[in-house]
Amino acid sequence: MSGTTDFSGCETTLSEIAIGSWDATVRAFLAHGAATPDHLGKTFAAQPQFAQGHAVKGLFCLLLGRRELVESARESLAAAEDAALKAAPNAREAVYLDALRDWLNGRPSAAAARFEALLLTHPRDALAMKLAQAIRFVLGQPDKMRQSIEQILPVWADHPALGYLKGCYAFALEETGDYERGEKAGREGLLISPDDAWGLHAVAHVYDMTARASDGLYWLSGQTKAWEHCNNFRYHVWWHIALMHLDLGQIDEVLALYDTEIRADKTDDYRDISNAASLLSRLEVEGVNVGDRWDELATLSEGRTGDGVVVFGDLHYMLSLIGGGRQQAVKTMLGRMSRDAKRYQTEIEQLTDRPGLSAANGLEAYGEGLYAEAFLNLSSARADMQKIGGSHAQRDVFERLTIEAALRGGFLDAAEMLLRDRTRRRGGAEDGYSARRMALIGTARREGALQLESGVPA
Repeated sequence: MSGTTDFSGCETTLSEIAIGSWDATVRAFLAHGAATPDHLGKTFAAQPQFAQGHAVKGLFCLLLGRRELVESARESLAAAEDAALKAAPNAREAVYLDALRDWLNGRPSAAAARFEALLLTHPRDALAMKLAQAIRFVLGQPDKMRQSIEQILPVWADHPALGYLKGCYAFALEETGDYERGEKAGREGLLISPDDAWGLHAVAHVYDMTARASDGLYWLSGQTKAWEHCNNFRYHVWWHIALMHLDLGQIDEVLALYDTEIRADKTDDYRDISNAASLLSRLEVEGVNVGDRWDELATLSEGRTGDGVVVFGDLHYMLSLIGGGRQQAVKTMLGRMSRDAKRYQTEIEQLTDRPGLSAANGLEAYGEGLYAEAFLNLSSARADMQKIGGSHAQRDVFERLTIEAALRGGFLDAAEMLLRDRTRRRGGAEDGYSARRMALIGTARREGALQLESGVPA
């Protein structure tokens, strides 16, 4: 339909009747809104043969990181191609079909690159912006996330989605170590778009990385409306709050949030499992008895051992299986990961080969109490762990387990080196975890010296 434009000002083949629902879909996606699929459904009801919409549905399926939804994404691509024959998309819309094909062919980085190239000619395409960010996040590429935003930032001053762009920029700045600017951008974005949970969570990341847990709790306590509308992303924001309480040693508050918010819904979505498993692991590192909370995570994760869609998800399923004592499922997961790594065809299979397998073997050894073996495997994976995706805060559970394996394996010097490097990477701010572990190393060394002086083997 010539002359029709979406809320970003991009020309679209949508009819005037369908454009309102499509704009609502994009706005909801920008805000991680639970209503996103409802708006998309209304778009199809108004215009069934909308090729870009079907392609976007497929991309949404792939972002969920579930094996069974890969087939759903293929069905969406078929629907998009059929729609394109009946109502040809314009050149911009056709890029979305190409990006979906790339990802289904095992090359998500090519899909992200397509959207970034599209933004060179259509820099105000809000959906392309957000999809590029989402895919690069899954691939653990914050430098490219930041670059993608900075190339279009100058032409967004009057964009109706400026607040969401600033939220994305805030996260990219934080993940690339520019904490002061990241916090500023996130706060500015929320003033424009108060429902931008991504931007709010970006500021929470800044608090985490700069060891300001008390300030973070104070700020987030008045912002709950910013994530009430969200899909399961709201559990992740509560997870951040729980991390702040954990840093302050407020264990009762952490467990209460786990039970009432973080696992309010017992889903097997890999992001929800990741929130839960990483939090339980952190609690156990601090010596907390988490009771039977591992059981439901392990039972759900047993059903995901064949996924192999997101390495980040696989490793958190591993944490859950180990925590729940499901040794056979652990072996099944390791076997499947090994087969994927040997194929080495898709980008995810290559990441499974390295660092996925080393990390998974390290986690298994840790669960069995073989701390020296765990340390060797986890430290081998450490340099490449950025590539599994997620954020610094999320991957920090693997950093803590590497350090804990070094401590329990008797490698005190290595543990201290890792702690100091961790603090350096976090802008020099020592958080509660690091302070407690450095104190533990000091105590171990003093006790070892006393034992040697008394003639008792250390």
